[in-house]
Amino acid sequence: MNASGGVGRRLCGSGTWVVVLAGFLGLGALGTAEGADLRVSTDFEGGSARVESIDQAGRVVRFVPGGDPARGWPCWWSLRVEGVTKGERLTLDLGASPLPTRNQGVATNKPLASSWAMPGQASFSTDDGHTWEPTGKGERAGDRIRYQVVAEGDSIRVAWGPSFTPKDTDNLIAKATEALPWARGFELARTRESRPVRGLHVVKAEGAKSKLSGVWIQARQHAWESGASWVARGLVEWLVSDDADALWLREHAELFVVPIMDVDNVATGNGGKEADPRDHNRDWDEKPVYPEVAAAQRRLRTLADEGRLDLFLDLHNPAPGDARPFFFVGPTELLTEARQSLRAHFLEAAKQRINGPLVLADTPRVTGPSYHPLWRQISGQWVVDHGSPQTVAVCLETAWNTPRSTTEGYRTVGRQLGLAIVDHLRNRDRSPSQPPRR
Repeated sequence: MNASGGVGRRLCGSGTWVVVLAGFLGLGALGTAEGADLRVSTDFEGGSARVESIDQAGRVVRFVPGGDPARGWPCWWSLRVEGVTKGERLTLDLGASPLPTRNQGVATNKPLASSWAMPGQASFSTDDGHTWEPTGKGERAGDRIRYQVVAEGDSIRVAWGPSFTPKDTDNLIAKATEALPWARGFELARTRESRPVRGLHVVKAEGAKSKLSGVWIQARQHAWESGASWVARGLVEWLVSDDADALWLREHAELFVVPIMDVDNVATGNGGKEADPRDHNRDWDEKPVYPEVAAAQRRLRTLADEGRLDLFLDLHNPAPGDARPFFFVGPTELLTEARQSLRAHFLEAAKQRINGPLVLADTPRVTGPSYHPLWRQISGQWVVDHGSPQTVAVCLETAWNTPRSTTEGYRTVGRQLGLAIVDHLRNRDRSPSQPPRR
């Protein structure tokens, strides 16, 4: 049983597989499966589901998300089905978690709305999570949805969205440092459950850092928002490439990229948002609960004290009805005129660059007292309050519930975001009448 609570465990002996299922349904063993019988497991990093039934004859798996509501909204799900054959069509019949959830730090007696767990198209992998593709459009019926996938081998993985786990962070860092030898992986912190939170540090000349812009990019403060990590991946892949703008950025900035902040909940297949004791992105005060938040604050304070914290970007996925990416920003009236101008400059650069297949919304959304009671403890606002005079701090919400919200779509947004960073840093001191340098 994994940490998301009664998800599933595989036992094997003498060539026989047994699926043991526990949890709120009170199910015991569903039986011994041999030969062509379907077998469901979640005993892998990020795995999470509670199986209701398996129709062996109809090849239908009925299930709900397996997350523990105390560890965040139970909307993420990811499972492996074995016992399929090449060319076979498999049906995944998903229902919403019936468990009560939390909102704004308070336990409720209501389950999470089903739409959060039910993308119009889920994601599937036929190579055990190395590559991900969208399923066909799901067939919605009330509070359930059915996805159909075709197997290419004897197993298939299906998930809410393209999975990106701590192991994927390690692989991304390894490839980045191979492409750019003076880039380095670093450990930001150890989580409350002693897992490493890793990131990529890119600085060409340590001795010249005082002249470099400081850029901090982090993703996945809410564990279920896997698309945010794919945006970070796209940015990193572009950053270490031979693209002329990437070369310029490496010459003029020191960059930190953390693809997963809430490592514990990503690893255990939990949602993360509104987790107990605190939402990860409402933990930014003087006494953070999460070690990785405290560690990020220390590094950001150092950049601010050096007068070169120029840009802070927090990457998320939004609500199911949001069809276009958009930025969240703090209240404008809390900024000096100079910082208002700088933020507007960056937002315009991003609007010009994030232009498809996912197209940035025309205007940002604003946080504040009406948005959340702990709005001043959101990461972007904390950075505004503790940053340098020129700091721009924003949150990018990349739409997940669209046909274009694929691994390639997310990675394109990451590359476009990198280009927007270049446009901002290169041209921020130019008058509005002067054309941007490209």
